[in-house]
Amino acid sequence: MDLALWIIAGLLAAVFLLAGANKLFVPRETLAKAPGGGWVNDFSPRFIKTLGALEILGALGLILPAALGIAPVLVPLAAVGLATIMVGAAIVTSRRHEVAHAILDLTYLALIVFLAVGRFGPEAFG
Repeated sequence: MDLALWIIAGLLAAVFLLAGANKLFVPRETLAKAPGGGWVNDFSPRFIKTLGALEILGALGLILPAALGIAPVLVPLAAVGLATIMVGAAIVTSRRHEVAHAILDLTYLALIVFLAVGRFGPEAFG
């Protein structure tokens, strides 16, 4: 189970690191042109940049605390924070009737919740 949680954490960290970097460094107009990127037109540039920074911090929080052995309780807390972001993402994509993206958001949410439960519960770091 520990190995599965590490694999999930690594994959989610990569996804959120890439997504966060895109939101933080790619101009809003370019993001809006990407498939499924129309949601950015509903939010301010500052919100999008903040969201990107939070996703990057969450991605780092899934890996670094446990890997470095410094405050590993931050791993499930980072997962809870990212789960909150994904709930919001699922709501936004559902309201925009983007079913495929909403399903993807819910899939990420399920993986994050699995990770949080595993790291808070049976596979918590010592």
